[in-house]
Amino acid sequence: MSHIRSLTSVAALLVACVWSAPASADEVDPASLYDVSTDGSSTQVKTGEKGMFVLSVKTKPGAHVSEEAPLKLEVKGTQVAVSKEKLGREDSVAKKAAGQEFADPRFEVPFSATAAGKGTVDAKLVFFICTEKICARQQKTFSVPVEVL
Repeated sequence: MSHIRSLTSVAALLVACVWSAPASADEVDPASLYDVSTDGSSTQVKTGEKGMFVLSVKTKPGAHVSEEAPLKLEVKGTQVAVSKEKLGREDSVAKKAAGQEFADPRFEVPFSATAAGKGTVDAKLVFFICTEKICARQQKTFSVPVEVL
């Protein structure tokens, strides 16, 4: 019985070593290849007026958001009603400039304030970030507080 415990302990140790082993120098954390921002989003809106939820992806040199893989943005609100809940690449307001190979996605989703109080705009973004060596699925969630006056 103690022999089985020893083997189990050794197996657990090996698994821990494999999972905590440092990545090789060639591997890069896909999340380090971009920044996502909600800067420009409305955080205060009067009841009955419109606000704007803004979400933009800014890629770093050598990386881009895949144009072939799915890009989805789901948006919901509390105390606010968003104009569109499911968005895709075609809803991005960012377009390629002349000579530009890829455009970083930027979404601007209007919303209206339905009732006074503290609300939020919540979003889930799914996309693929790519370089010459990798193409990795990314999923990010955001919650922007909105005060409805």
